[in-house]
Amino acid sequence: MQGIAIALGMVLMCGGFGLIAVDYRPYRIPSASMSPTLEIGDTVLARKSDGSTVGRGDVVVFRDQLWGDELMVKRVVAIGGDTVACCAEGNRLTVNGKAVDEPYVDAERIQGAAFTVEVPTGRLFMMGDNRLGSLDSRTHLDVAGGTVPAADVVARVEGTVLPFGRAGVLGRTVAFDAVGGPAATTSGLLEPAVYATAVGAALIVLTSAVGGVAGLVRRVGRRRKAA
Repeated sequence: MQGIAIALGMVLMCGGFGLIAVDYRPYRIPSASMSPTLEIGDTVLARKSDGSTVGRGDVVVFRDQLWGDELMVKRVVAIGGDTVACCAEGNRLTVNGKAVDEPYVDAERIQGAAFTVEVPTGRLFMMGDNRLGSLDSRTHLDVAGGTVPAADVVARVEGTVLPFGRAGVLGRTVAFDAVGGPAATTSGLLEPAVYATAVGAALIVLTSAVGGVAGLVRRVGRRRKAA
Protein backbone atom coordinates (compact mmCIF):
# COMPACT_ATOMS: atom_id res chain seq x y z
CA MET A 1 0.00 0.00 0.00
CA GLN A 2 2.86 2.37 0.79
CA GLY A 3 4.30 1.92 -2.69
CA ILE A 4 0.91 2.56 -4.31
CA ALA A 5 0.38 5.72 -2.26
CA ILE A 6 3.82 7.06 -3.16
CA ALA A 7 3.29 6.24 -6.84
CA LEU A 8 -0.06 8.05 -6.78
CA GLY A 9 1.59 11.01 -5.10
CA MET A 10 4.26 11.11 -7.78
CA VAL A 11 1.65 11.04 -10.55
CA LEU A 12 -0.30 13.91 -9.00
CA MET A 13 2.76 16.02 -8.20
CA CYS A 14 4.51 15.51 -11.54
CA GLY A 15 1.29 15.89 -13.53
CA GLY A 16 0.30 19.14 -11.83
CA PHE A 17 3.80 20.61 -11.93
CA GLY A 18 4.27 19.50 -15.53
CA LEU A 19 1.07 21.21 -16.63
CA ILE A 20 2.13 24.46 -14.96
CA ALA A 21 5.60 24.27 -16.47
CA VAL A 22 4.29 23.66 -20.01
CA ASP A 23 1.25 25.97 -20.17
CA TYR A 24 2.14 28.83 -17.81
CA ARG A 25 4.83 31.47 -17.57
CA PRO A 26 5.73 33.71 -14.60
CA TYR A 27 5.70 37.50 -14.93
CA ARG A 28 6.72 40.09 -12.36
CA ILE A 29 4.52 43.17 -11.99
CA PRO A 30 6.79 46.24 -12.34
CA SER A 31 4.32 49.05 -11.58
CA ALA A 32 1.16 49.96 -9.68
CA SER A 33 -0.93 50.27 -12.86
CA MET A 34 -3.01 47.18 -11.98
CA SER A 35 -3.44 48.00 -8.28
CA PRO A 36 -5.28 46.86 -6.21
CA THR A 37 -5.71 43.66 -8.24
CA LEU A 38 -1.96 43.26 -8.76
CA GLU A 39 0.67 45.13 -6.77
CA ILE A 40 4.27 46.13 -7.52
CA GLY A 41 6.54 43.10 -7.09
CA ASP A 42 3.79 40.48 -7.44
CA THR A 43 4.75 37.44 -9.50
CA VAL A 44 1.86 36.11 -11.52
CA LEU A 45 1.34 32.97 -13.56
CA ALA A 46 -0.19 33.50 -16.99
CA ARG A 47 -1.39 30.84 -19.39
CA LYS A 48 -0.02 31.13 -22.91
CA SER A 49 -2.51 32.61 -25.40
CA ASP A 50 -2.52 33.99 -28.93
CA GLY A 51 -5.24 36.49 -28.04
CA SER A 52 -7.95 34.83 -30.15
CA THR A 53 -10.02 33.76 -27.12
CA VAL A 54 -9.56 36.87 -24.99
CA GLY A 55 -12.76 38.46 -23.68
CA ARG A 56 -13.74 41.66 -21.90
CA GLY A 57 -12.48 41.66 -18.32
CA ASP A 58 -9.50 39.35 -18.90
CA VAL A 59 -6.15 40.45 -17.48
CA VAL A 60 -3.53 39.81 -20.14
CA VAL A 61 0.18 40.02 -20.82
CA PHE A 62 1.02 41.63 -24.15
CA ARG A 63 3.80 43.30 -26.08
CA ASP A 64 3.11 46.11 -28.54
CA GLN A 65 5.83 47.94 -30.50
CA LEU A 66 4.03 51.28 -30.29
CA TRP A 67 3.83 50.98 -26.50
CA GLY A 68 7.58 50.53 -26.09
CA ASP A 69 7.88 46.87 -27.14
CA GLU A 70 7.94 45.73 -23.50
CA LEU A 71 5.81 43.13 -21.77
CA MET A 72 2.86 44.82 -20.04
CA VAL A 73 -0.10 43.62 -17.98
CA LYS A 74 -3.49 45.31 -18.41
CA ARG A 75 -7.19 44.47 -18.35
CA VAL A 76 -9.16 44.16 -21.59
CA VAL A 77 -12.22 46.43 -21.36
CA ALA A 78 -13.35 46.34 -25.00
CA ILE A 79 -12.85 44.10 -28.02
CA GLY A 80 -13.16 44.52 -31.78
CA GLY A 81 -16.49 46.03 -32.77
CA ASP A 82 -17.15 47.62 -29.36
CA THR A 83 -17.62 51.29 -28.60
CA VAL A 84 -16.05 52.09 -25.24
CA ALA A 85 -16.55 55.45 -23.56
CA CYS A 86 -16.01 57.33 -20.33
CA CYS A 87 -17.89 58.26 -18.34
CA ALA A 88 -21.46 57.34 -17.41
CA GLU A 89 -23.23 58.21 -14.17
CA GLY A 90 -21.11 57.22 -11.20
CA ASN A 91 -17.88 57.56 -13.21
CA ARG A 92 -18.45 54.23 -14.92
CA LEU A 93 -17.20 53.04 -18.29
CA THR A 94 -19.77 52.24 -20.94
CA VAL A 95 -19.34 49.50 -23.49
CA ASN A 96 -21.80 49.57 -26.38
CA GLY A 97 -23.90 52.02 -24.39
CA LYS A 98 -24.13 49.87 -21.26
CA ALA A 99 -22.59 51.16 -18.03
CA VAL A 100 -20.19 48.70 -16.43
CA ASP A 101 -19.71 48.20 -12.69
CA GLU A 102 -16.08 47.24 -12.10
CA PRO A 103 -15.55 45.96 -8.53
CA TYR A 104 -11.77 45.73 -8.99
CA VAL A 105 -11.44 49.52 -9.45
CA ASP A 106 -11.04 51.72 -6.35
CA ALA A 107 -14.20 52.60 -4.46
CA GLU A 108 -14.34 56.13 -5.92
CA ARG A 109 -14.26 54.75 -9.49
CA ILE A 110 -11.94 57.53 -10.63
CA GLN A 111 -11.47 57.12 -14.39
CA GLY A 112 -9.66 60.18 -15.72
CA ALA A 113 -10.48 62.23 -18.84
CA ALA A 114 -13.50 61.49 -21.02
CA PHE A 115 -13.09 59.56 -24.28
CA THR A 116 -15.06 57.59 -26.85
CA VAL A 117 -13.40 54.93 -29.01
CA GLU A 118 -14.72 52.51 -31.62
CA VAL A 119 -12.48 49.46 -31.38
CA PRO A 120 -11.44 48.10 -34.80
CA THR A 121 -11.91 44.42 -35.58
CA GLY A 122 -9.09 42.26 -34.26
CA ARG A 123 -7.94 44.85 -31.71
CA LEU A 124 -8.35 45.38 -27.96
CA PHE A 125 -8.77 48.41 -25.70
CA MET A 126 -6.69 48.01 -22.52
CA MET A 127 -6.87 49.76 -19.16
CA GLY A 128 -5.14 49.34 -15.82
CA ASP A 129 -7.27 48.84 -12.71
CA ASN A 130 -5.46 51.83 -11.17
CA ARG A 131 -7.19 54.25 -13.50
CA LEU A 132 -5.21 57.34 -12.48
CA GLY A 133 -1.88 55.53 -12.35
CA SER A 134 -1.88 53.54 -15.57
CA LEU A 135 -0.37 54.34 -18.95
CA ASP A 136 -2.76 52.40 -21.14
CA SER A 137 -4.97 52.75 -24.23
CA ARG A 138 -6.07 56.21 -23.08
CA THR A 139 -2.52 57.55 -23.47
CA HIS A 140 -2.25 56.24 -27.05
CA LEU A 141 -5.57 57.46 -28.46
CA ASP A 142 -3.84 59.06 -31.45
CA VAL A 143 -2.89 55.64 -32.88
CA ALA A 144 -5.81 53.30 -33.73
CA GLY A 145 -7.77 54.79 -30.87
CA GLY A 146 -5.24 53.45 -28.39
CA THR A 147 -6.06 49.86 -29.25
CA VAL A 148 -3.56 47.04 -29.71
CA PRO A 149 -3.79 43.97 -31.97
CA ALA A 150 -5.28 40.93 -30.23
CA ALA A 151 -2.34 39.02 -31.70
CA ASP A 152 0.00 41.02 -29.42
CA VAL A 153 -1.38 39.12 -26.42
CA VAL A 154 1.01 36.40 -25.26
CA ALA A 155 -0.73 35.14 -22.11
CA ARG A 156 -3.72 35.53 -19.80
CA VAL A 157 -3.09 36.03 -16.08
CA GLU A 158 -4.74 33.36 -13.90
CA GLY A 159 -3.14 33.77 -10.48
CA THR A 160 -0.53 35.26 -8.17
CA VAL A 161 2.20 33.05 -6.70
CA LEU A 162 4.43 35.56 -4.90
CA PRO A 163 4.52 36.96 -2.32
CA PHE A 164 2.93 34.01 -0.51
CA GLY A 165 0.66 36.33 1.44
CA ARG A 166 -1.02 37.40 -1.82
CA ALA A 167 -0.98 34.02 -3.55
CA GLY A 168 -4.26 32.96 -5.09
CA VAL A 169 -6.27 32.45 -8.26
CA LEU A 170 -7.45 35.53 -10.13
CA GLY A 171 -11.18 34.94 -10.31
CA ARG A 172 -13.25 35.52 -13.43
CA THR A 173 -15.00 38.90 -13.34
CA VAL A 174 -18.68 39.17 -14.31
CA ALA A 175 -18.43 42.94 -14.81
CA PHE A 176 -18.94 42.75 -18.59
CA ASP A 177 -21.39 39.86 -18.79
CA ALA A 178 -24.38 42.16 -19.30
CA VAL A 179 -22.77 43.67 -22.41
CA GLY A 180 -23.15 40.42 -24.30
CA GLY A 181 -20.62 38.72 -26.53
CA PRO A 182 -17.17 37.56 -25.40
CA ALA A 183 -16.87 38.22 -21.66
CA ALA A 184 -14.04 37.25 -19.32
CA THR A 185 -12.63 33.78 -19.91
CA THR A 186 -13.36 31.00 -17.44
CA SER A 187 -10.33 30.20 -15.29
CA GLY A 188 -8.08 27.56 -16.76
CA LEU A 189 -6.32 24.64 -15.16
CA LEU A 190 -4.03 26.56 -12.83
CA GLU A 191 -6.03 25.94 -9.65
CA PRO A 192 -6.48 22.17 -10.12
CA ALA A 193 -2.85 21.87 -11.21
CA VAL A 194 -1.67 23.63 -8.05
CA TYR A 195 -3.91 21.44 -5.89
CA ALA A 196 -2.68 18.28 -7.62
CA THR A 197 0.94 19.29 -7.07
CA ALA A 198 0.36 20.10 -3.39
CA VAL A 199 -1.71 16.98 -2.67
CA GLY A 200 0.81 14.77 -4.46
CA ALA A 201 3.74 16.22 -2.52
CA ALA A 202 1.85 15.92 0.77
CA LEU A 203 0.90 12.31 0.02
CA ILE A 204 4.53 11.39 -0.68
CA VAL A 205 5.80 13.09 2.49
CA LEU A 206 3.03 11.68 4.70
CA THR A 207 3.34 8.16 3.32
CA SER A 208 7.12 8.22 3.69
CA ALA A 209 6.80 9.49 7.26
CA VAL A 210 4.23 6.85 8.19
CA GLY A 211 6.38 4.19 6.57
CA GLY A 212 9.43 5.37 8.51
CA VAL A 213 7.56 5.31 11.81
CA ALA A 214 6.16 1.85 11.07
CA GLY A 215 9.64 0.57 10.26
CA LEU A 216 11.01 2.02 13.49
CA VAL A 217 8.23 0.37 15.50
CA ARG A 218 8.96 -2.98 13.88
CA ARG A 219 12.68 -2.72 14.65
CA VAL A 220 12.02 -1.82 18.28
CA GLY A 221 9.61 -4.76 18.56
CA ARG A 222 12.18 -7.19 17.18
CA ARG A 223 14.84 -5.98 19.61
CA ARG A 224 12.50 -6.44 22.56
CA LYS A 225 11.68 -9.98 21.48
CA ALA A 226 15.37 -10.73 21.04
CA ALA A 227 16.08 -9.38 24.53
